Amino acid sequence: MSPDTPWSIGELAERAGVTVKTVRFYSDRGLLPEGARSSGGHRRYGLEALDRLRLIRSLRTLDLPVPDVERILDQDDTLEEVVAGQLRQIGSRLTALRWREAALQLLQDCAPEERAARLRLIGTVSVPPSTAPLARFWRRWLPPRLPARLVSAVVEHSVPHLPEGPTPAQVLAFTRLHAFVTAPCPGTDNGQPAAHQPDGGRPAVLYDGLVEAYALASPQVRAEPSPRAGEALDCFVSAYARSRDTRDTPAFRRGLSAQLAADPRIDHYWNLTAEITASPEPTPGAIHDWLRAALDDQVTREAG
Repeated sequence: MSPDTPWSIGELAERAGVTVKTVRFYSDRGLLPEGARSSGGHRRYGLEALDRLRLIRSLRTLDLPVPDVERILDQDDTLEEVVAGQLRQIGSRLTALRWREAALQLLQDCAPEERAARLRLIGTVSVPPSTAPLARFWRRWLPPRLPARLVSAVVEHSVPHLPEGPTPAQVLAFTRLHAFVTAPCPGTDNGQPAAHQPDGGRPAVLYDGLVEAYALASPQVRAEPSPRAGEALDCFVSAYARSRDTRDTPAFRRGLSAQLAADPRIDHYWNLTAEITASPEPTPGAIHDWLRAALDDQVTREAG
């Protein structure tokens, strides 16, 4: 068979190493250029069709869907886009498999009497899991009418980034966290602190100041687990004072110390978050507790 002689559908299939059925399929979809038909009306193909068929085979070997193959053949610059999309899909599937594997390991390794409870927890979470319920929890928990930029900042820092390859312990921590944020909350304030109530001052001013205070305190929490007074604590207290249009005085600090100690806490959320991330970086909850402990210590020292 000369490369200059038009080939029949069988000859093209033989040269490309595919079946006649495959050639006919792609030809019917308009993906293979045809030459002039034979006098009997049979299809004829040339080198361009062979090159195109080999390219199609390469793309299909990568498991690219036929519609994506058509897009690539119609417009060469879409290859990068299609490949990137496929990599994202594969990454998502691999993450789902790793989470499923860790969940199965969690069930295999636990005591028989624990399996039913753990299975119920696992059954409420999608694979791979979504952090959307956590974000919704924070949007409900934050004070109303908080500026969107502050809501976004709090949610970004409060919702943990999930590991792609979790351990069984991390799967268990996430399922427990999911159960915590989706459980009905008694009362009407979602367990919010006093600063979120109508008489709690100006929450937007408070959260602006807390974001700054947490940023100042974070390196200190990492370096010095023992709480202490300093710039971060002053910024922390100032945020509460400014939100209530008052001054930062020793009396205000004593009152704030007592109020924060009595506020409802969501330490359970932060403890589970720390288990999920397994990160040396302190959570916002850990930073808040560090600053609150520093305030308590300062007030106690001054009172003594």
